[in-house]
Amino acid sequence: MQLDVITALVTGGASGLGAATAAAFAEAGAKVVITDLPGSAGARTAAAIGGGVRFVPADITDEDSLRAALEAAQETGSLRAVVHCAGRGGDRLRILDKSGAPAALDSYRQVLEVNLVGSYNVLRLAAAAMAGNTVEDGDRGAIVLTASAAAFEGQIGQTSYASSKGGVHAMTLVAARDLASWAIRVNTIAPGTFDTPMLARLREDIRQSIAETIPHPRRLGHAADYADLALAMVRNPYLNGETVRLDGALRMGPR
Repeated sequence: MQLDVITALVTGGASGLGAATAAAFAEAGAKVVITDLPGSAGARTAAAIGGGVRFVPADITDEDSLRAALEAAQETGSLRAVVHCAGRGGDRLRILDKSGAPAALDSYRQVLEVNLVGSYNVLRLAAAAMAGNTVEDGDRGAIVLTASAAAFEGQIGQTSYASSKGGVHAMTLVAARDLASWAIRVNTIAPGTFDTPMLARLREDIRQSIAETIPHPRRLGHAADYADLALAMVRNPYLNGETVRLDGALRMGPR
């Protein structure tokens, strides 16, 4: 797919992986719309990237606001790429606490609502928006979802998060097969430990100890690493139905 003739929508575009991805698409010549929660830094991020990048606030779990963001992207040009970076961390609850009491069910539901149901909402509405496109270079569009290394090796306390991201991984191949008749490709990136605002809150010595667990390169992932892969997934016409781990060969331990 030729990026300089398309419009791309990036969810979670106010910061972290989403902001880097939006900037990379803009640098490649695409028209870009970023969406994130109202009250986020989305407008400031769009202005900082420049190049006509627009910010449209939306909640990925809300059908109406997400549909409005997609419509805004369609008005900007031919919407052919959606990269879904929005999500949340887990609740860090063990299944049973020290007294043997079970974790709150509502907490589990909330994580799945954002990370799994939200991903499906983005997937289905993005596909509907792309379905009216003409086929260019074999595609009507390409969608990139975000899972996590926790989808494969969830750690203790990550039951909700690992479940939600495992669901995104499981969704990928099925979605690619389902949308093949519409010439819409679906792939997923599963990041490992990345230098995002969430990890930035940790002490430097803790961040360094995390980096030292990564075989090579021995560092935290950079948002630009994610953005590079997202662009490659959109560009490459034969890449479809894949979840690609982006983790420096890290395999998570139980803790």
